[in-house]
Amino acid sequence: MNRKHRIGARLWGALLLLGLSGQFAWTIENMYFNVFLYNTISTDPGYIAAMVAASAIVATLTTLVMGVISDRVGKRKPFICGGYLLWGLSTMAFGLITVDNAAALFPAANAAMAAAVMVIVMDCLMTFFGSTANDAAFNAYVTDVIDNTQRGKAESVLSILPLVSMLIIFGLFDGMTQAGNWRMFFFIFGAFVILTGIVALFLLKESEVSAQRKPFLSQLIYGFRPSVVKKHTALYLSLAAMCVFSIAVQVFFPYLIIYMQHYLKLDAYALVLGAVLIVASLTSVIGGRFIDRVGKLRFAYPAATIMLIGLAAMYFVREMVPVILAGMVMMSGYMLLTSALMAQIRDLTPADKAGHFQGIRMVFTVMLPMIIGPAIGAQVINGNAQTYVDLGQTKIVPTPAIFLAAAAVLVLTAVPLLLFKKAQPKETTNEEESVC
Repeated sequence: MNRKHRIGARLWGALLLLGLSGQFAWTIENMYFNVFLYNTISTDPGYIAAMVAASAIVATLTTLVMGVISDRVGKRKPFICGGYLLWGLSTMAFGLITVDNAAALFPAANAAMAAAVMVIVMDCLMTFFGSTANDAAFNAYVTDVIDNTQRGKAESVLSILPLVSMLIIFGLFDGMTQAGNWRMFFFIFGAFVILTGIVALFLLKESEVSAQRKPFLSQLIYGFRPSVVKKHTALYLSLAAMCVFSIAVQVFFPYLIIYMQHYLKLDAYALVLGAVLIVASLTSVIGGRFIDRVGKLRFAYPAATIMLIGLAAMYFVREMVPVILAGMVMMSGYMLLTSALMAQIRDLTPADKAGHFQGIRMVFTVMLPMIIGPAIGAQVINGNAQTYVDLGQTKIVPTPAIFLAAAAVLVLTAVPLLLFKKAQPKETTNEEESVC
């Protein structure tokens, strides 16, 4: 399938600006909202688990519904630009949430609980705007405008933007959060996302996509039909493997910064994360060259083993240098396994249903993992609780047991991979003819 679009300077500029700005917002949501909630409102890990789960559900439902709506309208730009504007405003709003403000608004309620609920609700609202703009519209736009012969090039650049955003935030802005200057932190990045939406109004050209007039409900539930699952068994087994792997990641990831701050007592955790992310990204770029040569399924096993070794090492290390080394192994395995499984999913996705399957992918890679994983992590933390007293309050600290729990879940990834190996021979020929 040939497309007439090419990646010119203007398109590259739009992709990089929208991609990086979106990753700034997602990095803050996925990593810093948890820290903000823990440090300023409540140390109860149950609130973090509830927030992550709620936002994951909203993200998935939003991507499913808004993706179908944008297909039916036949336009992406209004959803992208308008979504980024509202995404930025909702990000800035977090700077206004404090226990004191919650007490003033809800004087009859427990102030900390009210503030925690406000954070969770605002996170869901922010996720709705972000998933509309980024997960649904922007990802569909990339599929619309990038020629199949250049899609690999574009994906290789877009895939490192999450790491770039983390490095920039950890390196240049993390000090603001450590100093408790959360309002300015949220205002800066919220304003940047708003500015991105404004610039995109002039920079972004509308994609040429035909409006679809199929029944809305039929489009929405297509990927959930048993007949579709049966027809694409290998695809759904690949999604299942990605789901189990992502659950393992979510067991420890929402609590990672809190763990380094309050258990390991690493004030320079931004340096630790920066070193780990740089090595992991380089490993991913280098290792990615071998995925197609080795075979995605074969590559997944050693990648998972590397991550498993890293998780086990994280359980034992306590000092900065050993933590960096263990983290490098863990995150390198994480990046390699992500690349292998996502490439496999992309290979098996029917070409004429690529937009719809963005929402199906979200069910397996975001919603279920972010509901189950943090809940497992919260149970492990509460069951192996280490506490400290701060200003008369007893606070719960994540322990290294979260890494052992993540490792135990990761081992289960072998089940769908082994089933996939059995399903693959009879489906490979047909699926390879309809890759996205």
